[in-house]
Amino acid sequence: MFEQLSEKLTATFEKLQGRPRVTEADLEGALRDVRVALLEADVSLKVVRQLVATVKERALGEKVLESISGAQQVVKIVHDALVEMLGGAAAPLARAERPPTVILLVGLQGSGKTTTAGKLASLLRKQGRKPLLVAADVYRPAAIDQLRALGKQLGLPVVTVRAEAVAGDVAAAIGAASADGHDLVIVDTAGRLHIDEAMMAEVEAVVAAAEPHETLLVVDAMAGQDAVESATAFKARLPITGLVLTKMDSDARGGAALSIRAVSGIPVKLLGTSEKLDGIELFHPDRLAQRILGMGDILTLVERAQEHVDAKMAEAQAKKMLEARFTFEDFYAQLQQIKKMGPLGDLLKMMPGMGQLAKQMPEGDQAEKELRRIEAIIASMTRAERADPSLLNGSRRKRIAAGSGTTVSEINHLLKQFAEMQKLMKQVGGMAKSGRLRLPGLPR
Repeated sequence: MFEQLSEKLTATFEKLQGRPRVTEADLEGALRDVRVALLEADVSLKVVRQLVATVKERALGEKVLESISGAQQVVKIVHDALVEMLGGAAAPLARAERPPTVILLVGLQGSGKTTTAGKLASLLRKQGRKPLLVAADVYRPAAIDQLRALGKQLGLPVVTVRAEAVAGDVAAAIGAASADGHDLVIVDTAGRLHIDEAMMAEVEAVVAAAEPHETLLVVDAMAGQDAVESATAFKARLPITGLVLTKMDSDARGGAALSIRAVSGIPVKLLGTSEKLDGIELFHPDRLAQRILGMGDILTLVERAQEHVDAKMAEAQAKKMLEARFTFEDFYAQLQQIKKMGPLGDLLKMMPGMGQLAKQMPEGDQAEKELRRIEAIIASMTRAERADPSLLNGSRRKRIAAGSGTTVSEINHLLKQFAEMQKLMKQVGGMAKSGRLRLPGLPR
């Protein structure tokens, strides 16, 4: 979502870092660019003014001007100011001392409440929780069907309520949850196309009956300043404990998502990052600030790897690579692991200093297509051919090309690249064994 903002801020700080000393005029120029970039991204004017004033005051107060490391210090000050604007520390989800923990999702129709209910259930189940989903959006039958479908996909039970007894049925479902072995209840409530008195009264009744530990307002990050206004309106009537910002993977300006915490005072707790069931993550202000400033997000990348990559398999494959025993079978297994972690471009952006490379990748998801092409070639090989590429004579290469929808020249190119990689890794492995290169986690 913040690609354009990130590009502009990165360009601003690159100009600043290209100077031997940062003068007050340099600082003023950089802050002017920062102000314009944030306003163009649809960040609230009041929030932008406060952030720029904070950065200027700290830069002058800490005497970074004329300092050799002044440019780096200015970036650090902007980073810290962004983190403060986004809420400072991460706000964890509440957990009841006596189960079940009740999480109520509220918001306008179309904000993504129902999808968020499924994603949240999936996320918390990975943490050892046992969720129960409650479909309480009785005014939109499609929402009930959608939640049932998500529950079936996740293998989780879904309880529906009656239109004439929504609050009572929600309370009954919560009361029966523990007896059925559930320590978490996620309730999807009804929304409207706009805020009205009837909707608020209904949700207030459900809140009173459910006594939730978390009342999360689901907000469409593409809604701009309307998202800020709706958050303020909901907060005035309901005990909102946190925000869920959905559609954070969109191409919209999305600056309202940056200022919503500062304007509403409600902490952001979760981000919806894609339509997939694993497309949700806990919100960390410092990590988002790092992404915006082009500094990567290595912690989120590591968490994704820990979630999707088999550590024992990765260690075994690394050892085989260094001993030149790495085969196409191993390479194929690695491709499957990488695909689980998300689009290649997104992964590159999380690596410090790799943002520019991600931007230079070919248009139209060419990198993803390249991976799929390689995957198709390897999938068209027999197990014996994957283990020993020397078996691939002319006729076998023609068969693989026909089976993978590629050409023989593409097969030849992949085999050449793989042989070169094996040769390089054998050299690295030799250096590691001789002690000239120490690789953490691998024996000498």
